[in-house]
Amino acid sequence: MSEDHLVESFLEMMSVERGAARNTIEAYRRDLSDYCGFLGRRGTGPTAAGREQVTQYLAFLAAEGIAASSSARKLSAIRQFHKFLAADAVRGDDPTRIVPSPKARRGLPKILTIAEIDRLLTVAEAEVEAPDATDAQRAMAGRLYLLLELLYATGMRVSELVELKRAAVMRDASFLTIRGKGGKERIVPLTDRARDAVKAYLGKLEPGVWLFPAGGETGHLSRQVFARELKGLAGRAGIGAARVSPHVLRHAFASHLLAGGADLRVVQTLLGHSDISTTQIYTHVLDDKLRSLVESHHPLAEG
Repeated sequence: MSEDHLVESFLEMMSVERGAARNTIEAYRRDLSDYCGFLGRRGTGPTAAGREQVTQYLAFLAAEGIAASSSARKLSAIRQFHKFLAADAVRGDDPTRIVPSPKARRGLPKILTIAEIDRLLTVAEAEVEAPDATDAQRAMAGRLYLLLELLYATGMRVSELVELKRAAVMRDASFLTIRGKGGKERIVPLTDRARDAVKAYLGKLEPGVWLFPAGGETGHLSRQVFARELKGLAGRAGIGAARVSPHVLRHAFASHLLAGGADLRVVQTLLGHSDISTTQIYTHVLDDKLRSLVESHHPLAEG
């Protein structure tokens, strides 16, 4: 049976037995036509191709600039095709069985520079002391300033931040107890600035359970309100609002710590990551530092 007939038999099976939609069938047809064409140019076909040829095809797609997600979709069609050929005894094995799927490279986290973080903090602090502000405006500004200080000082998740209870403040405001995913608790130290901000804020806060109380159903500030206030602050600080979010500040905390020489395991603990592989997305900040270190100290580096 010719390659075209094999592909058409597979597509008929997908349509009749599995109820694949027309668009799916057409996508399979294009992917398999491209795959068979590649094999043909190398003097083979789907009934004789081995794992090496499948791997070469994926390498060809990568060299052509095809996205990993698109290559993975094509490989999925090829896998199903070869399973069909093996099930119908057209060939005795499935060469795609141990071929790994292309994986998209995880994007690097967006961060702000230290100077931009400092600008946000400076503007937020100035608004607390604005001479023409009302008491209510100063209270709102004080809350936003503390939120910003705590987020950059600890790198906690925004949900952990807005759900902080007053009882989380420990040892003269030197530490916080943060309740993270799965109810796991971790204790993180506060910077001197953050500690001072906590003390000043608590001195004006009415008695209650939450550190950031609000009138909604939960009783505490919502993530959405904080994110909106943060973007407003970014605009007033001359930083594009689209570049600023609570999660971006968490990224900045981790990246700036690593760039300053912090141990990856320590950053993992502070962020509340259960797996260090999650923390390793931040190691891109170490590239320049490590390169400089090698160039400066390696015995064969050029002077």
